[in-house]
Amino acid sequence: MPFNEAPYIWMDGKFIKWKDAKIHILSHVIHYGSSVFEGIRAYKTRKGTAIFRLKEHTDRLFNSAKIYRMKIPFSKKVITQAMLQTIRRNKHKACYIRPIVYRGYNQLGVNPFPCPVNVTIATWEWGKYLGPEALERGVDVMVSSWNRMAPNTFPAMAKAGANYMNSQLIKMEAIKYGFTEGIALDVNGFVSEGSGENLFIVKDGKVITPPLGSTILPGITRDSVITICHELGIDVREDMFLREFLYIADEIFFTGSAAEVTPIRSVDMIKIGKGKRGTITTEIQKRYLAYANAETEDTHNWLTYV
Repeated sequence: MPFNEAPYIWMDGKFIKWKDAKIHILSHVIHYGSSVFEGIRAYKTRKGTAIFRLKEHTDRLFNSAKIYRMKIPFSKKVITQAMLQTIRRNKHKACYIRPIVYRGYNQLGVNPFPCPVNVTIATWEWGKYLGPEALERGVDVMVSSWNRMAPNTFPAMAKAGANYMNSQLIKMEAIKYGFTEGIALDVNGFVSEGSGENLFIVKDGKVITPPLGSTILPGITRDSVITICHELGIDVREDMFLREFLYIADEIFFTGSAAEVTPIRSVDMIKIGKGKRGTITTEIQKRYLAYANAETEDTHNWLTYV
């Protein structure tokens, strides 16, 4: 699906027309994947446009940059305000927000230090990541032949562009085999996550999600869902589990800023539960979207109004 182009993109403190937002072909990021980024959603609510968990996304962006020794040349306050200003300048009611920090143009070589650290923020209208009917009907997925990276190789806690080469392999394989998405195992054979989503399973009324030790991104939607489970009185825990536990789960769902809360109806062509969105998934999904759309009291201060 092509971009719904917006009028402007913020680049290093200035607004540039969408089609003029360019970097040099010899920029370090193009050759070595030296970038960190975020994916954030702004929702159209009855109180106006609101960004979901802006602070937490900004914190993670800076944490990712710190792990890769990238000194962002702007403060958190400036980056936060730039995201708000970009939405206003583009007159979005609801949108996806992509801040990206990257090593720019100076010289080539694996050593990134001589290259400047640049920052860009883009916003555009984007629908449901896994399809318009996915939130209700669920998606069909497969366990990928590609594992997530081992600890102490690529830092999974950083949302880095280079990490998503692994994600692309998982995603492409799934599509080629006729599935919507893939689920990766970690280096020890335990369930990790999707190509761009965290994973939860429901068994006997309890919710389980892989821990950070399973080489997962510390997802902000994941954290929101864990909080929601506590609110709803649902037993939720972080624990490692094997591939076959997916097949006998009562319910499974993905979480992510793009995917939101998306049910999984089959894994490796094995029907999960009744093969449709389960009752606990439905309850969590409704509460999550109620928070995101300001349909319930924002008791956690998760919304920032534009």
